[in-house]
Amino acid sequence: MDLDLPPDTCTGVLRRPGMGKTTLVNCIVGRLPVNSGSMTGQEDGLPPRDLLLQPAEQRARMGIGYMPQGRHIFSQMSVEDNLLIALLAGSGQGDKTHAIPEMVFDLFPALYSLRQQRSGELPLTSSSWRCRALVLRPRLLLDEPTDGMSPWLEEEVGNLIRRLNLDYGLTILLLEQRVSLIRRVADYSLLLYRGRNVAQLDDLTVNKWLAVS
Repeated sequence: MDLDLPPDTCTGVLRRPGMGKTTLVNCIVGRLPVNSGSMTGQEDGLPPRDLLLQPAEQRARMGIGYMPQGRHIFSQMSVEDNLLIALLAGSGQGDKTHAIPEMVFDLFPALYSLRQQRSGELPLTSSSWRCRALVLRPRLLLDEPTDGMSPWLEEEVGNLIRRLNLDYGLTILLLEQRVSLIRRVADYSLLLYRGRNVAQLDDLTVNKWLAVS
C-alpha cells in the first residue's frame, strides 16, 4: 500500500468487503503493528514524525481522528457526555474545563437540543453520533459514512464531508463502497483490492475490478 494524504484534501478509497479496509484503518490509527514499510505524519509547523513509533493515543493527539463504521457509543450516557469523554481522552487532560468545540454544533445544529438525551435514543439513520471524532479538530478517517443509510441521505453526507474539508480544512481519508459519493467529494480516489491500491478510480477501473462475474 502506497498512500499519500496531502493537507486539506479528501482522498477516497473504494473497496469491496474483505479487501483490506479494516487492516488499513487499524494500522493507521495504531491498533495493529506494521511489520514493514514506513508511515510518516506531519503536524502544522512541526517536522515529520515516524508514526510507527507513536502509540494509538499519541496518534489521536496528533490529529488522527477516526469515525468508525457502526455506532461504538456509550448508549446509556448523554450525547454531551459521549462528546466530553472523547474530548478528555484525546486531549490527555483529566479535567472537564475543556469545552466542546462550536464546530460540532455548527455542523450538527439539531444535536444541541439533544445534548442531554441518551445517545442510544438517537435514530439509527442519524449521522450525528459520528461527531465525537470531531471534538479535537483532527485530520480524519471516515469509515463508510453512508453505511446503513438510504440513497437519499447520501447527498446530506456528501455535503457534510465537503464542509469538513473545505470550510474547516480537515484532511480526509474516506473509505466507501459508493462510487457516486467518492466521485462527488474526493480530490483523489483509488481502488483498494486485496490490500493494495491497484488503480486510480474511473469507469474502466470499476468495471474491471468490481464487476460481479
